[in-house]
Amino acid sequence: MKKLSKRLQKTKELIIETEYSPKQSVEILKKTATAKFIESTEAHISLNIDPKYADQQLRTTLVLPKGTGKTIRIAILLSEEKIKPEYKKQADIVGSNDLIEKITKGEINFDILLSTPEMMPKLAKLGRILGPKGLMPSPKSGTVTENIEETIEQFKKGKIEYKADRNGIVHLSFGKSNFSEEDLIENLLAVYQSIEQNKPSGVKGKYFKKFYICNSMGPSIQINLSDLKKQ
Repeated sequence: MKKLSKRLQKTKELIIETEYSPKQSVEILKKTATAKFIESTEAHISLNIDPKYADQQLRTTLVLPKGTGKTIRIAILLSEEKIKPEYKKQADIVGSNDLIEKITKGEINFDILLSTPEMMPKLAKLGRILGPKGLMPSPKSGTVTENIEETIEQFKKGKIEYKADRNGIVHLSFGKSNFSEEDLIENLLAVYQSIEQNKPSGVKGKYFKKFYICNSMGPSIQINLSDLKKQ
């Protein structure tokens, strides 16, 4: 069994109760951010769903009200005639067939790739490159769009995509450890509300099983689901 570091042992000692209210959990989350860098704050939510069934799958997007705390590089793929000067001011990379060639060569200098619908057939051959990195544009993630300017603005404001894995668990980042407690709570509640509002039609019985938060280098803190519902 792997031995815990002294830092992690010390942070785990701060977690006394089995479950905490959202406010208490975020207070502890801030105290357990003891790494030598600004950590991401993560949520891991176990749901009563079986994603192998079409009516129990969960994949959607939300805009975190206080942003992600990350600087993202956005690339736009569209036909030559649709490229506008303002796009080059908004995005980090703007291209057409030339961008496809760069991706083919393994030049991936972006975190999000937006594409117009007519360019998707040309991207199909790059699925093996983009897919494993989670960069393949899709309508469900909001990255296939005709409304380029608005979509860029949403992602810069804090739009994220999330989905349940094959075990019915959602993993996502909802901020950074240097956010204020108030901002983290607001983002956290937005995550809960989004998952609740996008409840798959095939869910039977209890939807949420367990809800944990943690820093990227810290211990897990379980949130009381009843307290979350009251917010």
